[in-house]
Formats: sequence, structure tokens, C-alpha cells
Amino acid sequence: MRFGKTTNPVLSEKRFENIQAEAGVFSEAMTLSGTINKTLILFGLLLISGYFSWNLIVTNAFNPSILIWGGAIGGLILAVITVMKPDKSPVTAPIYALLEGLFVGGISAMYADFYNGIVMQAVGLTLAVMFVMLFLYKSGIIKATPKFKKGIMIATGGVALFYILNLIAGFFGSGINFFSLGTLGIVISLVIVGIAAMNLILDFDLIERSIESGQPKYTEWFAAFGLMVTLVWLYLEILRLLALLSRR
Repeated sequence: MRFGKTTNPVLSEKRFENIQAEAGVFSEAMTLSGTINKTLILFGLLLISGYFSWNLIVTNAFNPSILIWGGAIGGLILAVITVMKPDKSPVTAPIYALLEGLFVGGISAMYADFYNGIVMQAVGLTLAVMFVMLFLYKSGIIKATPKFKKGIMIATGGVALFYILNLIAGFFGSGINFFSLGTLGIVISLVIVGIAAMNLILDFDLIERSIESGQPKYTEWFAAFGLMVTLVWLYLEILRLLALLSRR
């Protein structure tokens, strides 16, 4: 059985096919309940780590740059390992969640320092978007058709390229600052939030198909890891959008 493509580099069609090929014949298969449980565990670890990072920053007990960059770089390394070695995801995914929590908690604390109540708003909106996307997917209102997948793949690739080029330009002092663009910055941020949300449709579709095809049990951790990557991206984009709107 062929899987639908997804723009999430973690939950990719080729990656899941390789997992099945490497696993061969196995006795226990991936389930929806197992995937949900693993996802909740990862987010629980992320919240614990994020709360720890938040407290260190708001109490001035630690340099926020160390926590943010340490979490980001460490998380990136664990993410690469997890993608390259999916069978190790029962170990690497929880560690990744803890490191990502340091990054997310640090970023959130810095936003909260300037915009009161923005973090809870961003969390609430992220959860709302996730459930709306899940409803739209399960009801068939939005279907992960080949054209839809291709469109989101191109859009997500464009966003990734934009961020990479902007990061490089930033080292030379010429990067684009969303907060200096006014209304245009809000529009761009809103579009990116939409693209991140659409990625959830593709993630749901691929997870469902992988369960139907009987992927190995450890894939529950790998799928939960991939879904967390998308949700964290969506949260950070919503957080910035709310900050842009607050400045209006």
C-alpha cells in the first residue's frame, strides 16, 4: 500500500515505507490509541521541560539564550537522529521533547514578558486549530488529495526556504523583521499559520494510512514525534501572529 505524501519531513511517505521494509515481519502493530498515548507522553515531557525553562528565565536564574539555543540545537540533533533511526524513536523522541521544551519554554517566557496573557492564548488557539483540522479531515470536508498534498508541499517548502534565506541575511544585518512590516507582516504571518495548520491534515492522513497498513509498534513513537514537530511549529507561528496583532 502506498502512503499519501506529507510535507512534514518526519512523517514522509518514503520514511514510513522504509520503516515497514526494515521491520519485516512483526507481531505487534501500530494502533491509534497507542499513537495518541505516545503523543500525550511527549507533550507532557515538553510541558514539564518548558515550565522548568520558563521559571529559570522569569526568575533570572539562567541566561535565556543558553536555554533557547541549547534546546534548539540539541533538539535539532535529536530530531535528525530520530528521522535517520526511527526504530530508536522510543528513546530519542522523549529526549527530543525535553530539549524542545527548553526552547519553547524560553521563547514563550520572552514573549510573555512583553505581551501579558499571550502564551495561554497561543496554546488555546493551537489546540483549537488542531481539533478543527481533525474535524475537517475526519468529516471529509478537507481531503488529502494528491493536488492538495502537492500544494501544501510547495507552500511549506517556500516557507522553509524563506526562513533559511532570512536567517542567512540576518547574519549580515539585512534580515526581514516581521514586526517592522506592519500590516504586511501580519498578513505573511497569517498565511504561514494557515500553511502550518494544513500540514496537520497531511499528518493525520499519513498516520491513519500507516495504521491501516500495519506499521511496527515503535512507529507510534515516531508518528507522535512527527505530529509534535508540526504542532510546535504551529504554536510558535500563532505566538508571533498574536504578538504582531498586539502591536497594532
